[in-house]
Amino acid sequence: MIYLDYQATTPLAPEAREEMLRWLDGPGGAGFGNPHSIHRMGRQAEAAVEIARERVAALFPSGGTVVFTGSATEAINLALRGSEAGRAGRPVAVSAIEHSAVLDTALDLPGDTTILPVDRDALVDPQVALPEGVGIVSVMQVNNEVGTIQPVADLYERVKARGALFMCDAVQAAGKIPIGEADLIAISAHKFHGPKGIGALWVRDGIELAPEITGGGQEGGLRSGTLSPALCAGMGMAAKVALERMDQDAVHVASLWDRALELFPDWQVNGSAAQRYRGNLNIRHKGLDVSRLISDVREVMFSAGSACASESNKPSRILSAIGLTQEQARGSIRLGFGRYTTLEELERAAELVNCAAAQQG
Repeated sequence: MIYLDYQATTPLAPEAREEMLRWLDGPGGAGFGNPHSIHRMGRQAEAAVEIARERVAALFPSGGTVVFTGSATEAINLALRGSEAGRAGRPVAVSAIEHSAVLDTALDLPGDTTILPVDRDALVDPQVALPEGVGIVSVMQVNNEVGTIQPVADLYERVKARGALFMCDAVQAAGKIPIGEADLIAISAHKFHGPKGIGALWVRDGIELAPEITGGGQEGGLRSGTLSPALCAGMGMAAKVALERMDQDAVHVASLWDRALELFPDWQVNGSAAQRYRGNLNIRHKGLDVSRLISDVREVMFSAGSACASESNKPSRILSAIGLTQEQARGSIRLGFGRYTTLEELERAAELVNCAAAQQG
């Protein structure tokens, strides 16, 4: 099988797997301790968690704290629901191409929610109109469906000048490009070769949140529940490797992108081809039945968009937001590649996809 769905999840880095194993030891080892216990095993586990926290913190800007969560979705909920502005019902603004974790949560807050438009390139205008009295603005750094990189630095400065909070879903950016400035930033380990089941919220110093999960008071009272040293350690090592390899990975991904454009000459790229993370190739072909294509090309793992929305059978709201017709949206596929993708795999995948698409014509 050829895996080209890196936006859905990424292969676990071998370094992360090795780091996790010692904290999964059974009775014969000492790695299964509760990191919140005060005895020796507990303190060893706690030390592993704190080392991991430092490694994850290195992904973010300076001047903030990392709170471990069960996922980026949980981190986003903690940020939006836990902020004073969110609880008080102040207006919220989110981009039209946000992940459902942001959009659905924003719409569930007591305040009015404004949807910020994007252009045909799937980009938010840095000077986009913000609602009067806005309390929170949320714009993702890298879009999960089309890979466009948003002008978060400019937006952060504008939002800050308005006295509001800026939240950033950096799930698709973390470990691949430097994370931009924000007040609250959510990430997920399994998107940068860490384990599933763990995410993190970075909280800028001075910002207070109310917990969404209460109980034992772990994570500074913001997220109760026993932490998994193994998951934390895996995320920490994945972050460490990602930072060490960021330039190398970027060169590799760029070379795959350039070759992919040659391999799919009869397809159109969705979203900006310039202001984009190049490990995401979202392309469309006229008259294509994507469901049939995915079924016909079973050797290649790719998608028609977000994995979270893949069962809805509806045209992507992200592609609709950038002006594509239903037919164009339904004829679009997403190929995601990264650190462990080989050129030979990409070329073989293109051969299979193009052949199957041609048979539909």
